[in-house]
Amino acid sequence: MMNKYVILLLLSVVIASASQILLKKSAMKKYDTILQEYLNPLVIIGYGLMFVSLVVTMLAYGGLEYKNGPVIESTSYLLIMFLSAIFFKEKITKKKVIGNAIILLGIFVFYL
Repeated sequence: MMNKYVILLLLSVVIASASQILLKKSAMKKYDTILQEYLNPLVIIGYGLMFVSLVVTMLAYGGLEYKNGPVIESTSYLLIMFLSAIFFKEKITKKKVIGNAIILLGIFVFYL
């Protein structure tokens, strides 16, 4: 059975990934003023989600060994690759697959 703190940290990774997608979507738009660039709904929600992710991460680390945190958080690379393919129509290239496979291999080796 999965530890509730691991689930919390995975939730934090999902929230942070969603935040990054929103911020990239905002960065791809043109704005008339610098104020509009930083005070638009995508940016505000994106940074709000990043703050929520921070709080959830802190709660998760309350019940995890610190050595496990970076390993679990590295799953964000996989999630971002898939979310970018969905929302930005970015291609999942051979290099991306190999890079993510190496990350998964590292996670697997770490937990042996």
